[in-house]
Amino acid sequence: MFRLQGSKTLAVDLTGDAVKAKNGSMVAYDGRMAFKKMTGGGEGLRGMVTRRLTGEQMDVMEVKGQGTCYFADRASEINLVSLHGDTLYVEASNLLVTDAGLRTGTSFTGLRGGASGNGLFTTTVEGTGQAAIMSDGSAVVLRVTPQYPLHVDPGAYIAHQGRLQQHLQSGVNFRTLMGEGSGESFQIRFEGDGLVYVQPSERNTVGGDV
Repeated sequence: MFRLQGSKTLAVDLTGDAVKAKNGSMVAYDGRMAFKKMTGGGEGLRGMVTRRLTGEQMDVMEVKGQGTCYFADRASEINLVSLHGDTLYVEASNLLVTDAGLRTGTSFTGLRGGASGNGLFTTTVEGTGQAAIMSDGSAVVLRVTPQYPLHVDPGAYIAHQGRLQQHLQSGVNFRTLMGEGSGESFQIRFEGDGLVYVQPSERNTVGGDV
């Protein structure tokens, strides 16, 4: 069971089961726990090789036992995501903890991935269970419908889920619209039906000022 302690600490109650967490993110625990470092965040050799080739690398540990384990990372805000047989697409640096039963891997996402400087791939989390993702500031969850597509600054993008298509639009972003940007800039256009998670802070990208 995942539950938040405030907005920046995740408590996970374990009853003999396990979770996968960002390496080094455990800050406290009670009860009996066993920790095992895992090689890469993907499933098996294929996932490990894919991550090495794409740069979408995760340092992951497995936590298993009886009791409660607490996770946090650099005072980031934590957001809980429930999956019901669907897929979450998330930047590797924003993924904190997943149920051990969820499958993690990599997926080609088109040109959007290049905006973060991590290649053209992003991390996928698939199955039924819970995941915890991080944001710099309180994340906003935005709904996309066929009638209302969404435009997102690549530097503010965290994750998305649902039946969404994404397209990179060059030559404009929110700052250049206001005359404050310089160089080549981008927006991500999401179309379809799903949810997009954005943060009120912008990471540096290779696509110019965002």
